[in-house]
Amino acid sequence: MELRSVEELMDLLHACRGSRNTAGHGGAPVDLHDHALQTAALLRRSRPADKELQVAGLVHVIGQLLRPGDVAGHADHAADTVRPLLGERVSRLVRLHRDGWEDDPVMEDVQTLRQADEASWASGLDAGVLEDWRTVLELVAARHARPRTVG
Repeated sequence: MELRSVEELMDLLHACRGSRNTAGHGGAPVDLHDHALQTAALLRRSRPADKELQVAGLVHVIGQLLRPGDVAGHADHAADTVRPLLGERVSRLVRLHRDGWEDDPVMEDVQTLRQADEASWASGLDAGVLEDWRTVLELVAARHARPRTVG
């Protein structure tokens, strides 16, 4: 799947509502939609200027929706899905949040994402609503928009 617009991404994130995941988190079912919002909100608190990192926190769950049960591959699938719309850095953060390399230049940011990911499972944070993120998603997508060929 290749996302072509922020609207498609918003639809995908809305579709995460009601999807639950318990893998590796003590067995307590967590709504992926809420988890995405909480992870992004924690990143907004800790790194307010880094919109790409916040967006990576928001979208890192979509691989679990697109490939349910593919625990090993969900990060790769999510990264591949968001790269065309959100750019290489967001894609790389999403890909590495489960399996990073210490010498990768984004590892500090990956660690921050991992910490927010883990903290959000138990945070109970009121993270607002998905619509609050539309402007940030549009901003990040606009930075990475491919020039359109006129023909």
